[in-house]
Amino acid sequence: MSNIDHNPLPPAVDPSILEALRTAATPTISDNLDRLPGIVGLRPFHRGGKLVGTALTVRVRAGDNLAIHQALNLVRPGDVVVVDGGGDISRALVGDIMKAIAESLGAAGFVIDGAVRDANAFKTSDFPCYARAAIHRGPYKMGPGAINIPVSIGGWTVNPGDVVVGDEDGVVTFPPTIAPSLIEAVRAQERREAEVLQMIREGRYDGRYGKVTAP
Repeated sequence: MSNIDHNPLPPAVDPSILEALRTAATPTISDNLDRLPGIVGLRPFHRGGKLVGTALTVRVRAGDNLAIHQALNLVRPGDVVVVDGGGDISRALVGDIMKAIAESLGAAGFVIDGAVRDANAFKTSDFPCYARAAIHRGPYKMGPGAINIPVSIGGWTVNPGDVVVGDEDGVVTFPPTIAPSLIEAVRAQERREAEVLQMIREGRYDGRYGKVTAP
């Protein structure tokens, strides 16, 4: 009997929502999530490229990736494999082989609250991967673990089916139910910030956000 707890896959996020978020910066999204703590402490290991997709969540014991292997059997195009590894960095949870599998299945990327290895394979790739550290030591493959349950990534809860967005500044997640209003708020902030930058270039900015001097 498997010691991995499998749960049903969540609905995939509407592709139109994901597309609308491809140009949204994570700081702007974070500002409009009431500046809640969010995911912190992870950094990008890939060469470049935006991460946008649906959270497929995995919980593992420290240094063990059996549940991640099983989650890859379920991954759909556009899924982000979000792994709660408890922040442990004593052993890598994913490396080049698992990256290749995930990429071949159309996964959108990895978010790992733990360590990776084969760092150069990620560094020379545009397949998004966020993690705490890199280490040469490989994982155990004994379990236990769970798939598609709420997980904690650095103290922030990520639910199966959440929207995941990542860029050079980090990763944010949120429920798809708030996406339409969030996107609207993000666009409004983008317009305001563009106006401020234009004022600065034209010498009309007086140091108060949203205020202008006479032309």
